[in-house]
Amino acid sequence: METPVPKAPRKRQVTAIIILILLILWEVGSTTIKYSVLEERESGSFVANLAKDLGLALGELAERGARILSKGNQQYLQLEQKSGNLLLKEKLDREELCGDTDPCILHFQLLLKSPVQFIQGELQLRDINDHAPEFLENEILLKISESSHPGTAFPLKIAQDLDVGSNTVQNYTISTNSHFHLFTRNHSDGRRYPELVLDKVLDREEQSELRLTLTALDGGSPPRTGTSQVVIVVLDINDNAPEFAQLLYKVQIPENSPIGSHVITVTARDLDAGTHGELSYSFFQSSNQVMQAFEINAVTGEIRLKKLLDYEEIQYYRMEIEASDGGGLSGKCTIAIEVMDVNDNTPELTMSVFTSDIPENTPDTVVAIFGISDPDSGENGKMMCSIQDHLPFLLKLSVENFYTLVTERPLDRESQAEYNITITVTDLGTPRLKTQHNLTVTVSDVNDNAPAFSQSSYTLRVRENNSPALHIGSVSATDRDAGANAQVTYSLLLPPHDPHLPLASLVSINADNGQLFALRALDYEALQAFEFGVRAADRGSPALSSQALVRVLVVDANDNAPFVLYPLQNGSAPCTELVPRAAEAGYLVTKVVAVDGDSGQNAWLSYQLLKATEPGLFGVWAHNGEVRTARLLSERDAVKHRLLVLVKDNGEPPLSASVTLHVLLVDGFSQPYLPLPDVAAAEARADPLTVYLVIALASVSSLFLVSVLVFVAVRLCRRSRAASGGGCSVPEGPFAGHLVDVSGTGTLSHSYQYEVCLRGGSGTGEFKFLKPIIPNFVGEGADRGTEENSHFRNHFGFS
Repeated sequence: METPVPKAPRKRQVTAIIILILLILWEVGSTTIKYSVLEERESGSFVANLAKDLGLALGELAERGARILSKGNQQYLQLEQKSGNLLLKEKLDREELCGDTDPCILHFQLLLKSPVQFIQGELQLRDINDHAPEFLENEILLKISESSHPGTAFPLKIAQDLDVGSNTVQNYTISTNSHFHLFTRNHSDGRRYPELVLDKVLDREEQSELRLTLTALDGGSPPRTGTSQVVIVVLDINDNAPEFAQLLYKVQIPENSPIGSHVITVTARDLDAGTHGELSYSFFQSSNQVMQAFEINAVTGEIRLKKLLDYEEIQYYRMEIEASDGGGLSGKCTIAIEVMDVNDNTPELTMSVFTSDIPENTPDTVVAIFGISDPDSGENGKMMCSIQDHLPFLLKLSVENFYTLVTERPLDRESQAEYNITITVTDLGTPRLKTQHNLTVTVSDVNDNAPAFSQSSYTLRVRENNSPALHIGSVSATDRDAGANAQVTYSLLLPPHDPHLPLASLVSINADNGQLFALRALDYEALQAFEFGVRAADRGSPALSSQALVRVLVVDANDNAPFVLYPLQNGSAPCTELVPRAAEAGYLVTKVVAVDGDSGQNAWLSYQLLKATEPGLFGVWAHNGEVRTARLLSERDAVKHRLLVLVKDNGEPPLSASVTLHVLLVDGFSQPYLPLPDVAAAEARADPLTVYLVIALASVSSLFLVSVLVFVAVRLCRRSRAASGGGCSVPEGPFAGHLVDVSGTGTLSHSYQYEVCLRGGSGTGEFKFLKPIIPNFVGEGADRGTEENSHFRNHFGFS
């Protein structure tokens, strides 16, 4: 059985490894790379290979976006990312950049952007001997009493050399003479001071003035020199030298003191009288910087500012003041002036990296890398950096006085497409000074929004019988993105092919604006509604899309006239409705049944009695087409009636159809009825009814007269033959079958005619009614039958 490994030691091992890795990363991040280069080298001169020194691959600097950052706006170095070489960007002058400061160090940072890493760097600018020593005065005047003893030293004014180190003044020499030799003394500040030492007593009466040449030599190779003339005036005996009240004066002066401000007044005294007691004050062995900044009143010893001081340039001034009497003796004191810093410099911000356009939905994006600086010192030089609140950005301190501006969270362009960021740098001085830097950051679009339709479903209406390519409506979708990501195209999503509903041939869509068109005329009676999908897709990569449902309702148009189902109008023999004469008012004669292929109000039918043989006898109900008697029937009413019924819909404009009804009044349903005229003939006579009635009456009257004349002639002939036994020849035998024998034993025609009305017009249905057409005229009713028959024929147009 295996012994389980304790968990605690394993955790400690993991923790130790993590700490070790962090320490290694910290050491790498805090590494300072140091280089040195001579001043005055040409621009583009090679300094070092950074990639090799940092152990990076040849192209890694370019891949990680390496950049060289320097304090302030001045860039001294440039980096070749491909080769990794660090080069001088311009010719550098050590004296201009650092002055007397030695060593001259220029600080820089190497920024690796991906991932972000700062590496500190130092470039030491080494001095070359490019400046010669220079005396501020071409002549140095010394007044020496003839009573001076050999070995007395007389300090001389020094020469200035802008170089440093071994290239500055290293030695002084004096021209050959019999009275003096030169001794070079090292001062506490590191500079060398010449002193003239008396070797032989002077005699004013023998030689009142001596001229010597003082030469200053630097340590360059080859050395550079500067000279000045030393004029020695031999004075008569002066036994008291001037003495200052104190040998060292310390003064503090604010850097913002105006020109002419009083700095200090030095005072010396001399116990001698006369000209030997008259003092004059002057600077002694003072640097060029002192001479430029201060001036001294030779009579009063008052020192005032000659120019504005700058703490950031020079913090301390040290000078020697000499008080000389009229006898050639002098005394000296030292003045140490400390320039006090004033918060007179606003912080500076140097932008190193700035990305004005950043993509949305990308976390921890580096927007800017910048450095801040303040030449002031102490609290005046301490700074704090901030941006506005409620912005999705963070400021991170990368290294000292270098900040990185990054996104706090993924940005959403649709919520806010642009940010105005104000970076405020404030120092801690009194009063506090600040500087502001404004950045405008634009959020670039990412295709993260699908097009959205204005509504999830659309209902469009189009009237049937439309013209082809008719615009029937539009769909609209918007995309919150921008540019190509917001350009929407539309397409149809047709269902699987249906042979009964070919949608592809019904509608089309404009891909650019979503307008829908009907490709052909629609028929409401064939297709009342159909639906399909529409897709809206943007032009992003990858493209996003959404869908909406479109339902098209075909609006009915009044393009179908009513169609009569009953009674049928295409039968060979019309159907006759029988009405008993005993029927009461409101008796249902028949019902006209009609339909309309349209819908809605276009299919609302109304019925109207258009024409009738006898107006007022029948009526039609407007809503259901029922034909009823309007009053009681009477004996005077005609036997046969013809009704023309109009069926009309409620469309705009209305369409109509008509139907003709034949109604026969009978005494009972068992009696025979006369045949009805042919439908075509009846319809032909419907309109010119009056003319046809006149013609019919004239024909009947003519036939009646002819019959009466024939009858009278036959009777006369028979009587004549009976009287004479001959005369008029009358054919023997019975009359023809269709004639009536009016003799004593006359006969009716041998055949009867019957009219049969079958249900449904099929010819095979049951008999609806069966009776003889011509009634049997016998007995006493012969005269009445003749009268009724004549009335019947005259009314319906029979001859």
